[in-house]
Amino acid sequence: MQIAHPGLVDPEYYVPGLPVDHVARRYGIDPAEIAKLGSAENPFGASPKAVEAVTELLGSLHLYPSWTAEPLRRKIAEVSHYEPEQVVCGAGETEIISLIIRAFAEPGGRILMPGPCFPIYHLFAEAEGRVPVLAQAATDRATMALDVDGYIEHVTDETRIVFITNPHSPSGTWLTEDEVRRIIEAAPRALVVLDEAYVHYSDTPGYIHLARDYEHVAVLRTFSKAFGLAGLRIGFGVAPKPVIDALLAVKATWNMGQLQIAGGIAALDDHEHVERTVHTIVAGRAYVQDRFAEFDRFRMVPGSRSNFFLVEILDPDLDSTSVFNGLLERGVIVKDGSVSFRGLDKRFLRCDVNVKEHMDRLVAALADLP
Repeated sequence: MQIAHPGLVDPEYYVPGLPVDHVARRYGIDPAEIAKLGSAENPFGASPKAVEAVTELLGSLHLYPSWTAEPLRRKIAEVSHYEPEQVVCGAGETEIISLIIRAFAEPGGRILMPGPCFPIYHLFAEAEGRVPVLAQAATDRATMALDVDGYIEHVTDETRIVFITNPHSPSGTWLTEDEVRRIIEAAPRALVVLDEAYVHYSDTPGYIHLARDYEHVAVLRTFSKAFGLAGLRIGFGVAPKPVIDALLAVKATWNMGQLQIAGGIAALDDHEHVERTVHTIVAGRAYVQDRFAEFDRFRMVPGSRSNFFLVEILDPDLDSTSVFNGLLERGVIVKDGSVSFRGLDKRFLRCDVNVKEHMDRLVAALADLP
């Protein structure tokens, strides 16, 4: 007997980066000697101000939080130059993505996304009975950058949601504001969702202001990366009030706990932690790019503005899965592109940018592969 709708029969699941303890147990490697480069986590850990705020609130766990996370909405509105009613908070940016899919695309509705892209876009779409349209042909396979004209060609009157990820995942490539605006203006009947999860690493303020300029735009951000709060699960979106009202109507009533709210508010004032993180990542990208010049079997795809990059495997005797497993044996965790990203073939790995020591471990492990 079928009890789930067709989109949930034999579903595909998100493939996260492997944890350090799994690799340590399987290969007998000291955890301190493992370079975890598959989850885009903050190399310096959580915002100290957030940790302090969360610790101080432990005595209030018996109290219900604001159902809209109102104190955090007010803080986000203040720093982003919006009104609180133009902000929605979620248990990670991923929850807000799920709310958007539910609220703005009917069952069978078409959702446009780059190909390859963050898998949550198409996984949630399929789980909700919507139709993901991965615009694989709009990605230049040499640069892994999105061809804006080619992407716009995929917009139709039936398109309900258009995703833009900037910097893009898995490539880290960057779109200019003019390019983003061109996509927005080409899809006036859809909700255009600008996902800026990794924007801090672009060394720009990003384009969060665009949700003030258009009635059909939402901009999403996360606390998981530059703020180092991946384990606390905090994300937010800004959009015109009618968009936010619809998202509040479909979200779980208490989707944000007291600790998330307090940690998020404090993290937004932890400029020192964010600046240290961003400086390290930006310097690390340049460093590892230089190190990859030593290879003729691997190529670092240039142009990343994020805390990760793609490695193209040039050696025809290797593929992404064999290299992925070979790196695990040498204590380096990355992402196998063919497993983690639909439409990214067996010639690519996604690797995090991290501290110099971990970048050297990655290069040394690749050099050691037979």
